Amino acid sequence: MDGSKSDQALFSPYKMGRFNLSHRVVLAPMTRCRAIDSIPRPAMAEYYAQRATKGGFLITEGTMISPTAAGFPHVPGIFTKEQVEAWKEIVDAVHAKGAVIFCQLWHVGRASHQVYQPDSSPPISSTEKPISKKPWRVLLPDGTHDIYPKPRALTIYEIPQVVEDYRQSAINAIEAGFDGIEIHGAHGYLIDQFLKDGINDRKDEYGGSLSNRCKFIIQVVKSVAEAIGPDRVGVRISPAIDHLDAMDSDPLALGLAVIERLNKLQQEFGNKLAYLHVTQPRYTAYGQTESGRHGSEEEQAELVRMWRRTYEGTLICSGGYTRELGIEAVDGGDADLVSFGRLFISNPDLVLRFELNAPLIRYNRSTFYTHDPIVGYTDYPFLNQNAASHVPSRL
Repeated sequence: MDGSKSDQALFSPYKMGRFNLSHRVVLAPMTRCRAIDSIPRPAMAEYYAQRATKGGFLITEGTMISPTAAGFPHVPGIFTKEQVEAWKEIVDAVHAKGAVIFCQLWHVGRASHQVYQPDSSPPISSTEKPISKKPWRVLLPDGTHDIYPKPRALTIYEIPQVVEDYRQSAINAIEAGFDGIEIHGAHGYLIDQFLKDGINDRKDEYGGSLSNRCKFIIQVVKSVAEAIGPDRVGVRISPAIDHLDAMDSDPLALGLAVIERLNKLQQEFGNKLAYLHVTQPRYTAYGQTESGRHGSEEEQAELVRMWRRTYEGTLICSGGYTRELGIEAVDGGDADLVSFGRLFISNPDLVLRFELNAPLIRYNRSTFYTHDPIVGYTDYPFLNQNAASHVPSRL
């Protein structure tokens, strides 16, 4: 294949701590709603294996850490023995392709509904403020939508149990065979509900100042890293994203505050975290970039560059990246790795297509969150009939 030197940056090897990656194209975590009763099923093994390459890196969909963590139908968990056992088949299928896979640990917080909660209780959060009625709606198990209900603010005495849920889920993930975990601290979910001053209205030690608002995420990261090792822990944040009303008055300062504390933790551990995963502000709820909503493209990029310059470790960028933007990010030093979501849904051999600069298949958004084990899930075509097992020579 012909390609410029910069083209090859996205397909060059990278050492992410203990993991030797063959290229920089990462499968982003994406909710796909294909589990049944929170238990992963065999179709998920095929789905992830289809998108695995030798030396590639995959991050799973958001995976519940407890019975209170759900906010979508048919999402998997990692808090019971049965769930752990079911994940083993999926992890084994990915490892058989020579890839590395992390489990994303997820709690949606107030982005839930009583129908998903034990005893139909209100969802928990940092606040009692509900997500606004417009434009946000929660997807219910029957396929209809409803408004988000008023949540219940966690008491200061309950927070350690939630931290423990993250820790135990990380241990469970390692038992299932995962190479590591990603803590989902982004996109308006529970951890982000503590971080953002547009949501967090607490008057105790978890609210108010930046230092207080960062306390919960750092407690979670420290607890999980102590349990499984910091080099098996990734962290995802989105300081500039207002998904699900997750707004902050100073996204730059918030991102820097989290990063400075992660850097300090790494110094305390004497070992780096696996990575920091940052979502670009171009990400929106419906996958479309709204011009001017988060400033110009250059202003958005400069935010990420400042966080990049501050963070001492591997940085993954995500959010609306194309092949060209991914190449530019890695070649320009703005990211070590780039994660791709929607493009990976409809192009299971995305790495090959990117390397060859081949045409991409368009995704069908209407099948993103169905629970069909095949349609819109494992039935997207490969570039050719042998592509499913083909690994480019440099990979």
